[in-house]
Amino acid sequence: MLETKVQEAWRMLRIQSELVDGTDKLLKLGAAVTVFGGARFTVDSHFYQQAELLGRLLGEEGVPVITGGGPGIMEAANRGCFATPTVSVGLNIDLPFEQTPNPYQDIALEFRYFFVRKYLFVKHAVGFVIFPGGFGTLDEMFEALTLVQTRKVAAFPIILVGVEYWQGLIDWMRDRMLAEGCLTEAELNLIEVVEDANAAARIILRHIRMGKSALAAQSDKN
Repeated sequence: MLETKVQEAWRMLRIQSELVDGTDKLLKLGAAVTVFGGARFTVDSHFYQQAELLGRLLGEEGVPVITGGGPGIMEAANRGCFATPTVSVGLNIDLPFEQTPNPYQDIALEFRYFFVRKYLFVKHAVGFVIFPGGFGTLDEMFEALTLVQTRKVAAFPIILVGVEYWQGLIDWMRDRMLAEGCLTEAELNLIEVVEDANAAARIILRHIRMGKSALAAQSDKN
């Protein structure tokens, strides 16, 4: 029993150290965009290429990109941003398979705990862009939607790239969740579905510019 209590105490210290280290390393990052998507896409796939384009488009505008640091869509978005002067960030997680850190990270952090990593995905985010993926991608997407829905974070764009991939899920949410009263129309509209990286980048950059204009107007008023 004593050994178990000691192990739990050390676990809490590990969690604390991940929070402190991650927060410190990203302190000067500023407003960034978090990109999610499957680890199994290869460099010759359409979605890999679109994620790389998105990373480059955002990086060229001075917007840092944050990913989970692994292969597939994560690698692609990091790679696109890494080719620009803007910081490319990977929040890597210790997993038994698939999670091999990609080489396109200016800041590469390592995590043992998913929830610490998720906190940092959101902390600096002014937008989430979500490419096709599996359970992990869906988990991250719905967590972001819940945080915005419950006003735990300020509203920001949550964009799904790939109409054909996502349309079935959106239709089900409308036909079942909305129809049964589990969602409102406004909550469903928190999701924007676009076809490609160019459309996603336009939405994100417009949101950032509107935020800056609002801050400038507030500053003038004060």
